[in-house]
Amino acid sequence: MRKLALILVAAATALFSAALYADDYPSRPITFVNPFGPGSGSDTVCRIIGDRLSVLLGQPIVVEDHPGADGALSALYVHHAAPDGYTLLMATNSPLSADPFLHKNVKYDPIKDFAPITRVGSFTLMLVLNPRLPIHSVKELVAYAKANPNKLSIASGNTAGIVAGDTLEHWAGIKMLNVPYKTTPPALEDIMAGRVSMMFADFTTAMPHVKAGTLRALAISRIKRSKLYPELPTMDEEGVKGFNLDAWAGLVAPAGTPPEIITKLNGALRKVIDSPEVQAKFKVIGFEGFSSTPEELEDYIKAQLVEWKQMVQEANIQAD
Repeated sequence: MRKLALILVAAATALFSAALYADDYPSRPITFVNPFGPGSGSDTVCRIIGDRLSVLLGQPIVVEDHPGADGALSALYVHHAAPDGYTLLMATNSPLSADPFLHKNVKYDPIKDFAPITRVGSFTLMLVLNPRLPIHSVKELVAYAKANPNKLSIASGNTAGIVAGDTLEHWAGIKMLNVPYKTTPPALEDIMAGRVSMMFADFTTAMPHVKAGTLRALAISRIKRSKLYPELPTMDEEGVKGFNLDAWAGLVAPAGTPPEIITKLNGALRKVIDSPEVQAKFKVIGFEGFSSTPEELEDYIKAQLVEWKQMVQEANIQAD
């Protein structure tokens, strides 16, 4: 009985300490770890959210870019961070949906090793290419690639770009030179310079160049047209039937982060993400922002693992 009493006292003390810690949280800067480089879509979204969240929580939000291994390096970094709510991952489909099927040695579990906080939104991709190429539609692209074997190249700055590009090649029966990058902005620079032909890039990063005429957009990755760019056809409309790829974003913490802190972060982040001010900023950069409960994000990640496994298999991509 004495041993049981000691256990109960210890448990009560731990719960009381966690509650006090949550009340004091945050008492120092919080770090958002971004899986891609400066200027990427996820980097931009981190900074928009961080600016408003810092005001709400009274602490600076620091954005650290950790590009590499299609986002796996950033996920591993956060997985090994202290579970105290001060290091959060801007999770995307790259580290938490696709990497386990594109790479053989991913050293973290997308479900067990992270504590979901909230969804952040989704990135729509557009297929863009150098405007000096004599190609103005996906159908023209396929015809050109078949008439000019091995002449076209396609860049990728994340797993969405990899899977989308390989899906297009597999469906059309064409072969292009694949050029991988750690992040999207330098890939777009090379496309505009004519060193690479094309890529699937997120609206956030590519849209300013399309509007400036330095890139030409052919189609979007979703099954339905975008409200932000309604004149652009879908890949499905262009003949790649059933093509529907959505790049998602959410915030997660290391597994073991106290539930009280997750709850506090979720409440603050939902106020920020759903606020008219932040929604207006998202619209300008072509990002669809929305929040969720931690449970909804966890269910979504589980479902996305199934979807991305299927997409990788259907594109006939072999894990490296």
